[in-house]
Formats: sequence, structure tokens, C-alpha cells
Amino acid sequence: MIYAALMIYHNSVSCRLSSQIPDVCRTEDCCLGIDEAGRGPVLGPMVYGICFCPVSKKQELKESKVADSKTLSEAERENLFQKLDEAKSYLGWALQILSPNTISTSMLQRTKYNLNALSHDTAIGLIQYALDSGVQLTEVFVDTVGPAEKYEEKLSKLFPGIKVTVRPKADSLFPIVSAASICAKVARDRVVKGWNFAEDLGEVDADYGSGYPNDPKTKAWLLKYLDPVFGFPQFVRFSWSTAQTLIDNKGVTVHWDDDDEDGEKAAQRQNNRSMLAYFGASAGGNDQNPTHRFFTERRLKSLDTL
Repeated sequence: MIYAALMIYHNSVSCRLSSQIPDVCRTEDCCLGIDEAGRGPVLGPMVYGICFCPVSKKQELKESKVADSKTLSEAERENLFQKLDEAKSYLGWALQILSPNTISTSMLQRTKYNLNALSHDTAIGLIQYALDSGVQLTEVFVDTVGPAEKYEEKLSKLFPGIKVTVRPKADSLFPIVSAASICAKVARDRVVKGWNFAEDLGEVDADYGSGYPNDPKTKAWLLKYLDPVFGFPQFVRFSWSTAQTLIDNKGVTVHWDDDDEDGEKAAQRQNNRSMLAYFGASAGGNDQNPTHRFFTERRLKSLDTL
């Protein structure tokens, strides 16, 4: 079911995918686990996952040998997810896919909204989703983001009557969190592998390494697909310092006429290609600078005279 849902996922937006709610989860006390996949990479989305099941099924879930997704091979994760999906008579899941666009615009908006706050709000939204869907939650287990004690206190106040446990490495301590970790990781891997580039990049090189900022292959990929004016494809989190540094160093210089410049800055600007010159060439299109989709989608052309 998750694979079919991921096939219709639109890369540029965030969305929620979920299983059906097992009937038993509406009538029996349930536990819920939360974990994420893809917090650190500069490429691709971050995915938050929840799994929930009756407290009476904890042992059965443990016997399925779920484990922290980071300790498993891709094949092991796929096999375990298949088992989890087949346990739909008592186990449910939901995923919140946070697109690179959502992450970057949240972090760079005028009122700062950092990754920890985004993560907390996403987890809170998923717990509330389970409650609104009729899941009879009595226990929630969460892999911490930030100080565990403060996060636990925050969730306990928001959801009175539910026993909340927040721990570092919760995905290796509690099977229900391990299950959520597997769902999140499988979903992110599927989204990344099947990424549909909206930009006209031709055949995209898929050898981008791990996606983490310190990976040489990832850095090389970022440099290869950096557009000097429009920046990176939507696959990239442009709020990450690795991406911002490349834009600052390799992108076209933007100059504001009311900027105060000393001689050194003025000389540097003269040595760099101006934004105005780039747009004048690109809007019409030529061999060196083919027309960017920004112009073609808006049917814009460069005019010498009116």
C-alpha cells in the first residue's frame, strides 16, 4: 500500500500518507512510536513515521525482530516493512513527508523556524492525527529531538492522560519506535530513488553519494547541478550551509543600486557577471545559455526595444 501511495507523491510539496486504522486500535489501549529518517542530508525529504498497535500486541511486535532501521540493510528493511504491512489487523502507520522546499523555506523565513521546531510540530501533528482517527492511545514513545526531558514535558502537557516516554536512540530501545523507524526509512528511500525532477536537467546523474553534506560525491553533484541564477533543483535543501556556500561562491552576483560600496567591492562586482546581463542573455536563449524553464513557462522573451 505504501508503495502505491508513494508513486503519486508530488516532490515539491509535503504530504501525509497513512494506512487504514485497525478496528482493534479503536477499542483497546494502544502504544505509538515516532521516529524520522533523513534529518541530516542536504538532498531529499525528511520523513516522520508513526506506528501504533494495541499494548497487548507488544510482545508479538518484538518477536517480529524489528530493529533500528540504521542497523539494517536495505533488503532487511524492505522485508520487515512487508511484515509490518501484513500485520494490518492490529498495526497501523502514518507518514509525514517534509519536502526539501518545506524544510528550506521554513528555516529561511523571516520568523525563524528551525529544524527542531519543525520536527516537534510534525511529531505532534502525527500524534494528533492518530487521536483524531480514533486510536485509543495510552502510551507514546519518541526518539528525542533536543533535550529529552524538555521534549517529554512538552508532549505530556499537550497530551494529558497519555504516558509519554522520550529517549535518545528510542528506535533501538522500543520495538514500536523501531517499526516507525523502518516505515520512515523505507518511505524516504523510495521517494529519493523515484524522485521526479521538475527541472529540465536531461538525464540526471543518480550517483550523488549518501546525500550528506560532507560526502565528496554529494558535493560534486551539487556543484554539477547548480544553476548560477536559479540555484538548485527542488531535490536540494538550499537552506543547508553546504548549498548556501556554493551559491555564494558560484552563483551570479546580485547588486542592489542603493548598496554602499567601497572600491574593492565595486572592482569585484565589475569582474563578475551581473544578474542583469545574465537575464538579458538567458531570456532570449542562445547556445551558451539555453532558455531556462522560468522564462519558457511564463512565455518571456528578451526585448531590445518596446
